[in-house]
Amino acid sequence: MTTKRRWKRQNRACVLAFASVGLAAMSGVSAGAEGIHAPWVEGYQNKARVLAGRIDPTPDGKIYLGVEIQMPPGWKTYWRMPGDAGGVPPEFDWSQSDNLKSANVLYPAPRRLTDKSGSVIGYQDGVVFPIELIAKDATKPVHVKLTATYGVCKELCIPAEAALQVIVPLNVKKSPTLADAVTKVPSQQPDANKDPILKAWRIENEGALSYLHFDVSDPGSSVEAGDAFVEAPEGAYLPLPKPTSSANGVTSYKLDLADAGGIAALKGKALTLTLVGAKGQSETTIQLK
Repeated sequence: MTTKRRWKRQNRACVLAFASVGLAAMSGVSAGAEGIHAPWVEGYQNKARVLAGRIDPTPDGKIYLGVEIQMPPGWKTYWRMPGDAGGVPPEFDWSQSDNLKSANVLYPAPRRLTDKSGSVIGYQDGVVFPIELIAKDATKPVHVKLTATYGVCKELCIPAEAALQVIVPLNVKKSPTLADAVTKVPSQQPDANKDPILKAWRIENEGALSYLHFDVSDPGSSVEAGDAFVEAPEGAYLPLPKPTSSANGVTSYKLDLADAGGIAALKGKALTLTLVGAKGQSETTIQLK
């Protein structure tokens, strides 16, 4: 089971070598009242570890894994779509795991990060990727053996690889770290009191070019500006949306569809919009007509 995404490569400097992270020793795994956490393993300008636990304290609550990456101040890693300046999106290979039926990676809301190379989408200083686990046999522990690849970046982008493993028992406890990480994942059922919400969208043609215009309502926008990211199906590339106006808690965006083939190529297909606000985040899909 491997999670992979395609992306458009841009002119960003990238060191063509892997900063490898060693195998997490099973003897160092800690278990207690706050779930399970393996020891940190060090890589170049980053360290990674794997966590396991529940976010619901009841025995029948879902079991989650977490891949936590920490970096020095100013360093960043990427979301599943790296953005206009390019980069290395995370990939997770579970194929060597035992008693694992599926692993669903959840992506916390990212940020638009801009430097002299351009804008990327990702996480600065650190991130925890929560992952929903389902065992083949629910009466037995899951032995997770994971190879994670990702990029760490400052002035240069360096691909990294981490080999991590942990045995997740049936009686694993609640993990506050994973519970917090899940709250940062965009909701498909947004809360109007805190999460940004898509209010309206339309397609407008300007000569031979087609643009997606959309409006986002954010209850927290008076405190801090939000952002929006749009993904096309089948790995087609879309640039970052450009904010065009913001007033009374509503921000309007404009997105050029040309790089994905324009409206002719996208007609009838679904686009995924990830909306990031000052207090919350949400995810929704629209089908272009």
